[in-house]
Amino acid sequence: MCGIAGELRYGDRPADTEAVRRMLPCMESRGPDGDGLWDHGRIAFGHRRLKIIDLSENGRQPMTDEQLGLTVVFNGCIYNYQQLRDELRGYGYTFFSTSDTEVILKAYHRWGADCVTHFLGMFAFAIAEHATGTVTLARDRLGIKPLYLAESPGRLRFASTLPALLAAGGVDTTIDAVALQHYMTFHSVVPAPRTILSGVRKLPPATVRIVQADGTSTERVYWEASFTRTRDLSRGEWAEAVRDTLRIAVERRMVADVPVGVLLSGGLDSSFIVALLAEQGQHGLTTFSIGFESGGGESGDEFEYSDLIAKQFDTEHHQIRIGHDRFLPAVERTVAAMSEPMVSHDCIAFNLLSEDVAKQVKVVQSGQGADEILAGYSWYPPLAGVPREHAVDAYAKEFFDRPHAELARQLNPQWLLEADVSRDFVAASFGRPGATEAVDAALRLDSQVMLVDDPVKRVDNMTMAWGLEARVPFLDHELVELAAACPPEYKLAQDGKGVLKDAARGLVPDAVIDRPKGYFPVPGIRHLEGPMLEKVRDALHASAARDRALFRPEYVEALLADPNTPRTTLGANQLWQLALLEMWLQDKGV
Repeated sequence: MCGIAGELRYGDRPADTEAVRRMLPCMESRGPDGDGLWDHGRIAFGHRRLKIIDLSENGRQPMTDEQLGLTVVFNGCIYNYQQLRDELRGYGYTFFSTSDTEVILKAYHRWGADCVTHFLGMFAFAIAEHATGTVTLARDRLGIKPLYLAESPGRLRFASTLPALLAAGGVDTTIDAVALQHYMTFHSVVPAPRTILSGVRKLPPATVRIVQADGTSTERVYWEASFTRTRDLSRGEWAEAVRDTLRIAVERRMVADVPVGVLLSGGLDSSFIVALLAEQGQHGLTTFSIGFESGGGESGDEFEYSDLIAKQFDTEHHQIRIGHDRFLPAVERTVAAMSEPMVSHDCIAFNLLSEDVAKQVKVVQSGQGADEILAGYSWYPPLAGVPREHAVDAYAKEFFDRPHAELARQLNPQWLLEADVSRDFVAASFGRPGATEAVDAALRLDSQVMLVDDPVKRVDNMTMAWGLEARVPFLDHELVELAAACPPEYKLAQDGKGVLKDAARGLVPDAVIDRPKGYFPVPGIRHLEGPMLEKVRDALHASAARDRALFRPEYVEALLADPNTPRTTLGANQLWQLALLEMWLQDKGV
C-alpha cells in the first residue's frame, strides 16, 4: 500500500513536475519506505512506497517497462498476483521483479483496461502509455483504495489523498453546497464523485477512466453485485457457502513478504477472521484490541470478548488501553489524517489503534464491511416487507440524520438548497433495476456509497496515517456477490447477520456470536465535556468559521448550551458533527 500522485496536461504543454513533487510529502505516512518521480513530457507521476511485497528496489515506483512503453503508479494489493504472473508468463511475458505492481503493468498490456476484471484485491492506479499519451485511472470494486481528482482547464491532477491535491495548489476550495447538504443529511457521507470542496472530486468505486492526450475521456463502471436470487439454497447451505467464501477471502489476504496481524474488536466479524486463520494453521497470530477510559456513564472497552477469542485461539494478543492523556492530542492528528470530514468517533479509535499496531506489524486484517453486506445495522429490519413505493421514505426515516425541513433552521440561507438532494439520491438508487426488495435496495446503496465513504475510508485514512496496511476480507468481491444473492430473511435473522452467525457456529464461541451488537466505544466524543468541549467551542467560534458562516449562530449556541442531548437519527452528537466539519476545514486551511 502506498500513496500515488500525478498530473496530466492536455495538448503540448509539459506537466508541472514540481506540483507533483509538492504532493509527495503529504503522503509520507502512507509510504514511509521511499519515494519516486517520473516525468514524461505532458505526464508526471509521483509515488510514496510502503514495502509489503517485493521489498527490493525492483519493486519501487513509479514503475516503467520500457519494452512495453508503460509506466504505472499503484496503491493497494493484488492478492492473486502470483497466479496472474504465472498466467502472463504463459503468454510470453518476462518479469524483472516479484511485485504485484509489475503484474498490473503486464496485465494492462495484455488485456487493456479490462485488466481490472482479472484482479482480486484493493487498488487505485494510473497507467500511462508512452506512445499515445493515454492515461488510464482505475479504482477497485468496493472503493477500498481512494483516488482524488482535481481538474482545471488543460489539466488533471490525481492523488491518494485530498490534502495532497491542496498542496499542489490551484484548487477551488469553496464549499460544495450539495455536498454540504449530504454531510448534514446522509450521515456525513458525501457520495462520489463529489467532496465537500468544489474543486476536488473522487473516482467512484469499480470505475475505469481513460483520458486521451487531448483531454477527452471516457468513464465506465466495470462491476456491480447483483441483488437477484441466483442460487436456490437452504439456510444451512447459505451459511456453508458464506463460511467457505470467507475462508478463501482471509487466506488470500495473508499474501505478503512481511507478517500479517488482525485487529480484534471482540465482535463477531473480527473474531470469525481469527477463527478461520487459526483453522488454516495460523497459530501465534498477532492480534490487537483497543479500549478507552469510561466516560459519560459508558464503558470504553470490549476486552471481555477480545480476551476470550485471544485465549481460545492462542493469539499473541495486545490490549491497547487509552487514557485521557492520549485522547485529546489524538483528535487533532485524526482530523489531520482525514482526506474528507468523517464524523464517526471510530476515527479517533482507529488512529490511536494504528499508532500502536504499526510498531508491531505493517499489515493487518480487519472486520469492516460485514454489517453493510449482511444486514447488521438497526435500519435494515424496519425495511423488511416495505413496498418499494414506500422504501425511500422508510430508509430516510431510519438513516437520515435529520429531516430536510430542519436544515432551514440549521444552515445559513446562502447554503440552503430547495431540493432534498439526499432523498433524491436515494430515490434514484432505489429506482434502478434489480434489488426488488427494500432491504436489498438499501444494502445495494449502502455497499456502494455509505460503506465506501464512511467505514472503509475511515480505516484507510487512519491506518495509513501510521504506515499500516489494512485488508478487509468481508469486502472480497466474491463474498459481496454471494451476500447480495442471499435472501434478505437469512441476513436479517437472529437480530442481523443471521447467515454469518450460522456460518460461525462451531468455530467462534457462542458467547461472541450471541452477544448484543457492539460499537467501537469512544466516550470522549459521545459525551463532550471539559477540554474536548472547549476544543469544539473554539472550532465553531473561530474567525474562519464565522467568515464561512455555514451554520445559523442560534443553532450553534443552542448546541453549545446543551452539548450532549441533541442527537441525529442514528444517535450521533449533533454538536460534534458541526465541529468536526469546521475542524477539518480549518486544518486544511480552507
